[in-house]
Amino acid sequence: MATLTVSKEDEKRVKALGFLNNKGTDNFSARIITKNGKITAEQQICIGEAAKLFGNGGVTYTTRLTVEVQGVPYEKIDEFRAYIQKCGLDTGGTGSKVRPVVSCKGTTCQYGLLDSFGLSEEIHDEFYVNWHDVKLPHKFKIAVGGCPNNCVKPNLNDLGIVGQLIPNFDQDMCSGCKKCSVVKICPIDAVKLVDGVMELDREKCINCGRCIGTCHFDAIEDGTYGYKIYLGGRWGKKIAIGKPMSKIFTTKEELMSVIEKTLLLYREQGKTGERFSDTIERLGFENVEAQLLSDEILERKEEILSAKLHEVGGATC
Repeated sequence: MATLTVSKEDEKRVKALGFLNNKGTDNFSARIITKNGKITAEQQICIGEAAKLFGNGGVTYTTRLTVEVQGVPYEKIDEFRAYIQKCGLDTGGTGSKVRPVVSCKGTTCQYGLLDSFGLSEEIHDEFYVNWHDVKLPHKFKIAVGGCPNNCVKPNLNDLGIVGQLIPNFDQDMCSGCKKCSVVKICPIDAVKLVDGVMELDREKCINCGRCIGTCHFDAIEDGTYGYKIYLGGRWGKKIAIGKPMSKIFTTKEELMSVIEKTLLLYREQGKTGERFSDTIERLGFENVEAQLLSDEILERKEEILSAKLHEVGGATC
């Protein structure tokens, strides 16, 4: 068996740079950051070349849409980073901070209700890049889903976003068709004919937008685009299903503000080593939501960002 020479301190140092040890060796998987899984053809070529030059030729893809080049020796880590940086790429994506943002393909998908690529890239730049040096109680994952199909599983992330198209239903326009085209197309039976008149169950409706424009008499001619936000999801050894906020936000400015307030709340009121789902459970969802719907926490932003994290179980920040 080969003798390992990389110290625990060195291993910890390079892990913070996005290099994860390949067990039983002095080699590492280099985690290359992408914006929601998108890279250019030139960057794809660059990664392949780097895998051959510095790794074992293998390339894998993570569930968070980052790319990992396997088998990079410890002594070649700096060379590897310099090589991919020339192509506009870098390593990272570890630690108690905002992780790289993921999204579905809603921008190009026929069911997409928002520009998931554009939105996730904006969130990535604002909260992964600009908040890179902000330490949080634990890792924090964000996912952007283009529609209620939930392909990217937004409700299993610390904060998940789902595109919405809220039907503008005008019951007065309903002509009571015997075979209602809206009833037929609704995938979750949120629309029914009651006494010959169409009724829309708002509580049941998931705002997928499938019904928009299907009524021959324009009872649902258009809709309002928005964002549904889930809080406190997580996957792993301990699973938590994120809970949706009671409000659907209809502007990107509101959405970005809620993300910022969520991170500030987590940093201020979370405890070191505690996932956001546990913070919500301890504080109460109604309490957390009330703080996020208020702007009061923004007034403490500088204080929160400069303060030390809460300790738990004797651990330090």
